[in-house]
Amino acid sequence: MTGRHRPAVAGTRKELVDAVFELAASLLSLAHSIFGPGICPGDWVWATATAGAIVALLPVSGTLTVALVRKFTGNTYNAVTLSVIGAVGGILVFLIPWLLFNGVSSVYRAVFAGEPTGLSAQEASSLSESYCWIGVQGSYLGERPTAYEVLFHPYETVPMYLLRLAVLVVLPLLCLLFVLLQTRTALRRGPRWPGRLIWIPFALMAVASLTVEANTLALLWIGFLPVSVLGLIPLHLIGAPSWSTIERQYQSASDSEPPPQRQQVPPPQHSQRQPPPYQPSQRQQQPPPPYQPKQIPPYQPPSQQVRPPNPTRVEPQPDRAALAKLAADPGPLPFAPRGSAPPPVTPSGGRFRRVRPLGHGGFGTVWLCQDTQLDRTVAVKMAHAPDAETEERMLREARALAAVHHPNCVRVYDIVSEPDGLGLVMEYIEGQPLADRVGTGGSLDDVAAARLWITMAGALSAAHAKGVLHRDVKPSNIIIDPVGNAHLIDFGIARSKGDSTLTATGMMVGTPDFLASETAAGENATPASDAWQLAATVSYALTGKPPRGSRENAMQALMAAAKGDPLTHLPSTSAHRRLLNASLDADPSRRPTLATVVRELTDWLAREGHKQSGPVTQIVRREDIEGADRTKPLR
Repeated sequence: MTGRHRPAVAGTRKELVDAVFELAASLLSLAHSIFGPGICPGDWVWATATAGAIVALLPVSGTLTVALVRKFTGNTYNAVTLSVIGAVGGILVFLIPWLLFNGVSSVYRAVFAGEPTGLSAQEASSLSESYCWIGVQGSYLGERPTAYEVLFHPYETVPMYLLRLAVLVVLPLLCLLFVLLQTRTALRRGPRWPGRLIWIPFALMAVASLTVEANTLALLWIGFLPVSVLGLIPLHLIGAPSWSTIERQYQSASDSEPPPQRQQVPPPQHSQRQPPPYQPSQRQQQPPPPYQPKQIPPYQPPSQQVRPPNPTRVEPQPDRAALAKLAADPGPLPFAPRGSAPPPVTPSGGRFRRVRPLGHGGFGTVWLCQDTQLDRTVAVKMAHAPDAETEERMLREARALAAVHHPNCVRVYDIVSEPDGLGLVMEYIEGQPLADRVGTGGSLDDVAAARLWITMAGALSAAHAKGVLHRDVKPSNIIIDPVGNAHLIDFGIARSKGDSTLTATGMMVGTPDFLASETAAGENATPASDAWQLAATVSYALTGKPPRGSRENAMQALMAAAKGDPLTHLPSTSAHRRLLNASLDADPSRRPTLATVVRELTDWLAREGHKQSGPVTQIVRREDIEGADRTKPLR
């Protein structure tokens, strides 16, 4: 049986070799017709380099295919998507280029040996022509040793051998570099490990091609390199998958993840238990006690618990109904129905003794106060000349914010009536504003900025889940405590009358330098606008300047924000520049969510070998806190 099958196998192999030979001859004919000028160093030398450029289109088309697939699948790497990437790497990057490289070399060897080549008679005859320093083209392309023999069994002079190394080793390494860049471009906004299915086959193809004739292989790599460089352009034009497509994967994972289940352990019996039966030793001949005590049931361990999903990998589930109402109406949330009169505010009765002002702005003054009943230090925010509408907004938003619980979010204790208006009693966070810390201590590094971004994104997400928008995230509203941790304060509480951007009287809510374009243009604030302001604050922490730069006055800054002026002061060398560009996109729908930002930064910290927890900046010295100017306006 084995002897019978050998002719069939040999015939199939010969047919495959003939097919590859014909394909390579067709490739050379096409390359010669595209670019084969009869000038030095020869028309077929130019045609061979052109054939290398055509072959380079195969890896480019493969990475383009991967990029197009990810436009619809995001970071979902299942059996289908991995099969597509594996097929691209195995067929378009390794197998076909390797066969074509060897086929082109076989055609030239056949020409030199006088065997059938698959080329036309006119094309084959032109290979016998001589040009410049190479002599007869057929001999130059088909007679010389292979690349392996030239590299590992050198016979030429040292300068010529170094030139061979540059062409046969450095050029393939450069091609590998750009194929790797193509792969990373196609896998943007996702893990990079699937790229190994593409660039590793290319490296194997480059090694396997050492059996090709040295001069022919050098020309093929010369034509391969420029196309590999230009192949990055269409990949950038296709772009990365949208953040919504990427989030769909994690959202589906969150929906399909079963909730943690715990087996109910029966409560302990409170009835009197008897000790276990007495077991006498062999030396003791006393009989056992006459009574039989009640046996204690053996401990039944709870069933294996399902670990809760990693909070950095699964998007939290906020109150979707509350989020849907944020853009249309920031209040009242979530305690009193619309139209109902709020309950009266209890007078403080002199409970809070004012110590000194902590800061003041257009709305009011924040006082450092002593709670005489509980003997604790608090911050009380008083409005300037409040009217009925201001007090109502202050009351309803204070109630909404009181429901937010996050370790890095300022807490609201109470709201009281003072002789000069309502006072919002808040947690007093001793520390230094981020704006002062950057101004005196310099910009943060990438690790500190990542921790700052993660911490503040968690605080904002906790507020958004309760239906509360901040609307004024900026460096002066982030306090760095003496331990180095960041705290988000001043949730836009009791701003001037009107909506979250421009009021009916023209008063603006928010700082123009850190205002998203849509809110500066008069649209309602959304969680996406909070995310934009946080990204702008992180950019400030990395550069010391707002992302659009500074303007002479607030009106110019507001006009720049409304027109969507370009971001001119982003950090140029930061590892977070890509994520900052995406988070500061003018279109809110294209911005990554806060959950996406947390996941991306957590993965980056893990790859860099840093922990997510830790201070976002250096420990603030107490003398720096005491020396901070508490009386300057809140910007």
